[in-house]
Amino acid sequence: MKVVQRSTFFAVTTKSNLHHFHSSSQRVPISSEHESREFVSRLLDRKWGLQSPASPIQEIGVSSDKGIEKFSFSNNTRPHLGDEMLKRNQDSSFYILRDDLLHPLVNGNKARKLDALLPLLEDYKFTDVVTCGGCQSAHTAAVAVSCAERGLRSHLLLRGEQPEVLTGYNLVSTMYGNVQYVPRSRYANREEMLRTYADLVAGEDGSVLWAKDIVEGLEAVDVAKMDDLSSSKNSGRKVLIVNEGAGDALALLGMFRLVQYLSQDHLLGKTKPVRFVVDAGTGTTTVGLGVAAMCLGLPWEINADTLENYKRHEDRLITEFTRQFPASVLCSGLDMNHMIKWVNRQHPRKFGKVLEGEVEMCQKIAQETGVLVDPMYTLAAWEIAAELVQDEKSSIVVMLHTGGALGMFGLAQRYKPCFTRL
Repeated sequence: MKVVQRSTFFAVTTKSNLHHFHSSSQRVPISSEHESREFVSRLLDRKWGLQSPASPIQEIGVSSDKGIEKFSFSNNTRPHLGDEMLKRNQDSSFYILRDDLLHPLVNGNKARKLDALLPLLEDYKFTDVVTCGGCQSAHTAAVAVSCAERGLRSHLLLRGEQPEVLTGYNLVSTMYGNVQYVPRSRYANREEMLRTYADLVAGEDGSVLWAKDIVEGLEAVDVAKMDDLSSSKNSGRKVLIVNEGAGDALALLGMFRLVQYLSQDHLLGKTKPVRFVVDAGTGTTTVGLGVAAMCLGLPWEINADTLENYKRHEDRLITEFTRQFPASVLCSGLDMNHMIKWVNRQHPRKFGKVLEGEVEMCQKIAQETGVLVDPMYTLAAWEIAAELVQDEKSSIVVMLHTGGALGMFGLAQRYKPCFTRL
């Protein structure tokens, strides 16, 4: 059995910590790689929300004297890719996948998570979508915009109180969807909250399903529900519940599509040593990239955070994925329970708090490269990528830019002193 070498990994930053996902030495045996790729091909043979999985790839040059605050950057918007990546000079640089450019209002990671779900909303003739999130939730904004583009009604349950001034993702959610603010005590029981509200939207003649109920591998009774939903005979409201952050196994399929796209020979290829840096909130993106890379037999490894909630989320996603896709070669080719190792970030940071100098650093990056990062998520990924290229010259470092520009507006309102100093 050929195993993954620890020369490549994904470095993934969460809202609170950098987490390093190490795929274990378990990799699909060489004899099974063809079967594995066939499974992925069948898995991806479906309708998608995004017209293409492609995003621009740019190369960020990095020079430094001491520390991240001393870095200066440049941006090559048309870099050499494929085999030419290995022939580039040894100057410090990392590549950035501009998923922040996928949609003007929808974050890149949100667009990927919804990529497989959105066509199903239309195929099964749903009329309404219910989901939830924080006051400045990028997820609820993504759902609101995506539903409105398809003529569907979205109902967004936001935690806490309405802000005095609507801005950022909160404003987008309000403009495109139907927003309800929910007390924190009630929001704590998300499942009950979502189901209760969805029942109210559906009314007596309507029907309600969860997102996990409309994927392959369902029991016959659930398939019957799906057939009933897609039938024009049912004239009631047809409501779909999407979990907070779209953290369902269905969201992993968008990551499969992205990994397959990136592994093409003219892009990152299947054999190059790559260090992939990703910022993430719930860990769904992390798990999706890791499972996809393992299933495709790619020599990529991921590092992720040890916080208990992330581990529980990983276990639930993998269990849900293997149950809903039981024919997967993953079930026999990989030890799913030991595929991901979660370790602490070296320098933890608190989510929801802008640290000193972070806004100035975001401004510096924007002015030198034309790339806007935010203090909560993508700045942390950028910093890790910049540090990696200083220490490691033999691997290719790639940052997945998931978006977050709209979040800057909410931060500017909440942390005015940090922005008035600019």
